[in-house]
Amino acid sequence: MNHEHHEEQQKTYICPMHPEVRSDKPGHCPECGMNLVPEKKKKEFNKHAGHKTSSFLGKFWISLILTIPILAYSDLPEALFSWQFPAFVGSRYLALILGSIVFFYSGWVFLMGAWHELRARLPGMMTLIAIAVSAAYFFSVGSVISGSEHTLFWELATLITIMLLGHYIEMKSVQSAQGALKELSKLLPDMAEVLRGGNSISIPLAELKVGNVVFVRPGAKIPADGKVMEGKSEVNESAVTGESKPILKSEGSEVIAGTLNADGSLKIQVTKIGEYTFLAGVMKLVQEAQSSKSRLQVLSDRAAFYLTLIAITVGVITFAAWLSGGSGASFAIERLVAVLVIACPHALGLAVPLIASISTTLAAKNGFLVKQRMALESARNIDIILFDKTGTLTTGEYGVEKVVAAPNQKESDVIQLAASVDSHSEHFVSKAIVRYAKDKNIPLLPIEDFKRISGKGVSASVQGKRILAGGEAMIGQAPKETEIFSKQGKTIIYAIADENIIGFIVLGDIIRNESREAIAGLKAMGIKTAMVTGDSEEVAKWVADELEIDEYFARVLPGEKSEKVKLLQSKGLKVAMVGDGINDAPALTQADLGIAIGAGTNVAVESAGIILVRNNPRDIPKIIKLSRLTYAKMIQNLWWATGYNIIAMPLAAGVLVSYGILLQPAVSAVLMSLSTVIVSVNAVLLKRRVL
Repeated sequence: MNHEHHEEQQKTYICPMHPEVRSDKPGHCPECGMNLVPEKKKKEFNKHAGHKTSSFLGKFWISLILTIPILAYSDLPEALFSWQFPAFVGSRYLALILGSIVFFYSGWVFLMGAWHELRARLPGMMTLIAIAVSAAYFFSVGSVISGSEHTLFWELATLITIMLLGHYIEMKSVQSAQGALKELSKLLPDMAEVLRGGNSISIPLAELKVGNVVFVRPGAKIPADGKVMEGKSEVNESAVTGESKPILKSEGSEVIAGTLNADGSLKIQVTKIGEYTFLAGVMKLVQEAQSSKSRLQVLSDRAAFYLTLIAITVGVITFAAWLSGGSGASFAIERLVAVLVIACPHALGLAVPLIASISTTLAAKNGFLVKQRMALESARNIDIILFDKTGTLTTGEYGVEKVVAAPNQKESDVIQLAASVDSHSEHFVSKAIVRYAKDKNIPLLPIEDFKRISGKGVSASVQGKRILAGGEAMIGQAPKETEIFSKQGKTIIYAIADENIIGFIVLGDIIRNESREAIAGLKAMGIKTAMVTGDSEEVAKWVADELEIDEYFARVLPGEKSEKVKLLQSKGLKVAMVGDGINDAPALTQADLGIAIGAGTNVAVESAGIILVRNNPRDIPKIIKLSRLTYAKMIQNLWWATGYNIIAMPLAAGVLVSYGILLQPAVSAVLMSLSTVIVSVNAVLLKRRVL
């Protein structure tokens, strides 16, 4: 049993159409959307060149050039125009010679694709095409040898030509859909400028090591994840995080490999390289998403398999029926070819994988990464979204929310004096006040005789005045006007000058403006919201009221969050959990959809199906919208890819021949290719949707 499992793990899967596409697990070809099949003998695939998109165009032109004389010396000109091209010595063998070149050169890729499908016991599109063109070719060769004039060379040549062109167009559509994902691997520069001994040396990126200091010039790409040691510049992170606005970076700021520096110079200490970088994490997620399947994709795979079996069965019955009916082998084989071609499940094979690929790209452009496609599909059915408060709905950092000045005092003076005294303190509340003053461009004043008052606050002499900054213990009893803030769980810091209160500062975990927009957006979509927090009832109620959240859970320990998810699920609700992806892992796993907020190290969180790269709650309504759009497009494509066969297959079989309605093999090929192109175009239209 273990031996069999080991062999399964060692299998390599390849695409029947594109043998250069290889994977260590089942999935779909990124070039054409076909099922990957197990590789049987590695050496077989090293022989075949020219299986790339450009080669299909080349084969098409050669096939088209050879098809023109085949058509010219067929029975078509006489049937349509009552005229024939002049005969010459050996002209009766022209179609045989040129048709053989078309069959073995241009059609070989279909024959080999069928061979791989059959060896893997996964008959599909290539099998149908191969049976169709082989039946037409060998019947025609037999007719020439026996002296019969009834051949199918022009049908064979036009069929292969149209199939090559159709496949080329489809492949181009898929490539354009996946272009944005492939560009991720091109974001990194080839060289890095490293500072050594006061000099800068350009080295290949592969030689870069953690701890190196790199110099990034204006307009250059950042070569590795790191921390800014010196300099100030805006950095464009849109290609990686989806954030369109340039981010200001200064000393201490973290930067991401592959992002673009603007007009300043930066000295950066490398903290991560290679597979540990943020970009590598993104690429890993993209790869996982590409190999994962949604329920509809599994359904389309099964439908394509059964459609192939149905097509072969109907084709054989059609052939036998017309042959036994006395219509002749030529007409019977023509009907067989038409049925097999019209039923090719190529459109079905592309219907879902192409949309899944585009949705993955669209998600990355909008600031979130789809780790599991099943997660994106389930998002459309979510009834309620449960948010972790700290770091998700709030910034997770202490900050000044409000400054209240006493009568005849200015708010700016309150902040200036309090921040000046606090500038010598290491307390996180003091740091928040100092940071607020700097953000408001309020200058700090020089101080003397700084003192820490244990359990109360700090004091110092400022411009001859004794200034104190501290909590309620500093003044004995809080004024009534602060009661409302105290009930909200806020921290109140009083500013006192010469024993007179000149004002107070309200601090707390600041609610993000993005959270308000996110909650409003979800309500507009008919989705309820809930919040879970370890804070007190008062704090939880205040945040919930501020954001108009439908339901909240207070005083919840990290390990109890998953119980709240279960509680909501017990009410029959489909629950999405939004958390930081580390402390919230059990809840993310328990939820019907886990959404991890957090960039950098959190990007590869295993417990979440979707990761918000930008740490922005506003991207959550986009997930729901993309899920709904993706599902609608998949259903449209599945209906088109299967529905047209209901009408086309009987016509190809000749059920309406008595009414003069008959699909020739070449027309069947056009319809089949057209259906695939329509599916591709419909999928590509998803790229234009704004989330």
